[in-house]
Amino acid sequence: MRKYFYFTFTQIILICLVSLSFAQEFSGTQSTWQGFARENFVFKDLSAIVVSPKQVAPNKPWIFRPAFFGAFAQADAGLLARGWHVVYLDLTHRYGSPKAIALFDSFYEELVKHHQFSPKVALEGISRGGLFVVNWAKQNPDKVAAIYLDAPVCDVKSWPSKKQAELWQGFINEYQLNDKEADNFKGNAIDNLETIAKAGISILSVCGDADKVVPYAENSAILRRNLMKLGGNMRTILKPGVDHHPHALPDSTPIVNFVHQHTADYQSKMHYQLRGNLNNARNIFEKTKKGRVTFLGGSITEGNGWRNAICEELKQRFPDTEFDFIAAGISSMGSTPHAFRFKNDVLKNGKVDLLFVEAAVNDFTNFFSGREQIRGMEGMVRQALLSNPDMDIIMLHFIHDPFIEIYKEGKTPEVILNHEKVADYYQITSINLAQEIAERMAANEFTWKDFGGTHPSPLGHTYYSATISAVFDKLWSAKYFTDESNRPHQIKAKPMDKYSYFDGQLIDVRNAVVKNGWHYEKPWKAQTQGEVRKRFSDISILEALNEGAELNLDFEGKAIGIFTLAGPDAGILEFSIDGKPFKKLDLFTNWSSGLYLPWVYVFEAELENKKHNLILRTSKESNPKSVGHACQIYYFVVNGKAN
Repeated sequence: MRKYFYFTFTQIILICLVSLSFAQEFSGTQSTWQGFARENFVFKDLSAIVVSPKQVAPNKPWIFRPAFFGAFAQADAGLLARGWHVVYLDLTHRYGSPKAIALFDSFYEELVKHHQFSPKVALEGISRGGLFVVNWAKQNPDKVAAIYLDAPVCDVKSWPSKKQAELWQGFINEYQLNDKEADNFKGNAIDNLETIAKAGISILSVCGDADKVVPYAENSAILRRNLMKLGGNMRTILKPGVDHHPHALPDSTPIVNFVHQHTADYQSKMHYQLRGNLNNARNIFEKTKKGRVTFLGGSITEGNGWRNAICEELKQRFPDTEFDFIAAGISSMGSTPHAFRFKNDVLKNGKVDLLFVEAAVNDFTNFFSGREQIRGMEGMVRQALLSNPDMDIIMLHFIHDPFIEIYKEGKTPEVILNHEKVADYYQITSINLAQEIAERMAANEFTWKDFGGTHPSPLGHTYYSATISAVFDKLWSAKYFTDESNRPHQIKAKPMDKYSYFDGQLIDVRNAVVKNGWHYEKPWKAQTQGEVRKRFSDISILEALNEGAELNLDFEGKAIGIFTLAGPDAGILEFSIDGKPFKKLDLFTNWSSGLYLPWVYVFEAELENKKHNLILRTSKESNPKSVGHACQIYYFVVNGKAN
């Protein structure tokens, strides 16, 4: 029996719309480029090309080239692999003119309104294409995601210049100028950059420092200088000894990452609290041409990864600045040991201009209480600002396995909440990378294995550095960068906790008076089989190997403890302060069996701020898992000073 189906007018319209959504997007010649579908067609008598990815990324992102399709296109291929469209309209000989801008305005409307391309386009200006993309961005700042320039022409007086008569005449004809108007031309990429700066558009320029065709000093360098004066952002990758060709980079990953990380979809999952600003650091980097940046944290900071990427990025943002980068990360250490070693390891070369601090993972894994988490983090932050009130600080929160489940429950790890209290009290910008990564995994962007776990893979570190970069973009934009003179940060008269470790310091073990059983070993060698990390393989140690060893130390301050290497033979200590009854402390940790673990133990943290005496001895008792009664003291730690 034959069945008949009847549709309403509305249903017919919906069916047509659905059909159209699957129709051929452009009416032209189909082929392939770099293994991707390519379509050539004509738009307003101009040659146009659209290359489509195999799987379209969210919101249909696209990058536009106005010149030289397919030339040095490693970045284009990389973006296609990430779901981007690559779009070309031949505006090669238009010199960024108003006519060219009007043509692309129409093309942009066609792609966005009729083909659902993202309203934010990334612009790619290679050589003379630089004139167009910067000029279009000035008039359409709200439509630009980011700008990638490559040996760009930024001033027609540099290129083509009058030396190339035919090209110079082409420029004059395109703009319909007379000779005097051409000589006084102010429609270059280097001119009138206020709208780009105000919009906070990020620019990456890749240039050869030996470019004789489009000299860097006459083009990108001036563009950057003029933009920075207005509070804009621009990074420069200078290729030493390279002329105008070859363009791009042998490895296009930095370019691809830069463009991809500026999509709205990518940035929507970033989590940061912008407090205060980073004006002081930028002023110092830009004006003095020198800068000191310190990275303080645990193994995620000590290893190669996000820290190296940020060092490179700072050199790109301030290419004329000489940086002193201090890597002050030590594996396994949280905020408490960082606060005590701050003077030694952070301030060792003098005043610091920009400080990164992180401790959430180790404060959690090392079982510090909430009070200790605040005392340690405040110890770092307050000590930093007291040492240099002009110092800018960024606090980071990295991800750890247990944090993932906490975020799935819609909660925030307590350690991050505690560190955030410090950041808020001192008005320090903080970046919650733990929340970001948890949300990205929940959205199936990658797996925990892909990310690399607590110690990220290169992919994981890319996400970390991208969000830090986004914070630079924000705080070094015209909206936040409003003062070209340094202003000291306001330090609260009272600390959050009067016992926080902001007077923390390391005290030489030779200050102790040995009664018996302790020996000063230089260099120290482990007597029991266990890993000793390279950093601690050639140091001086005050060591006791047997029970009954005793010493005393005079000190002044509110807290006393030891910086020890708690290894397989770690014993139990007995300590007495100012003649009070002895207390016991087991040095053996969950990780001591195979490792001489760097660890800070605070014996007492709430002493009266005055002179005290410590008696310390090794106990005859020991942890059942330990093979001895030993104690290896690298430093004494005091929240105050030694006598």
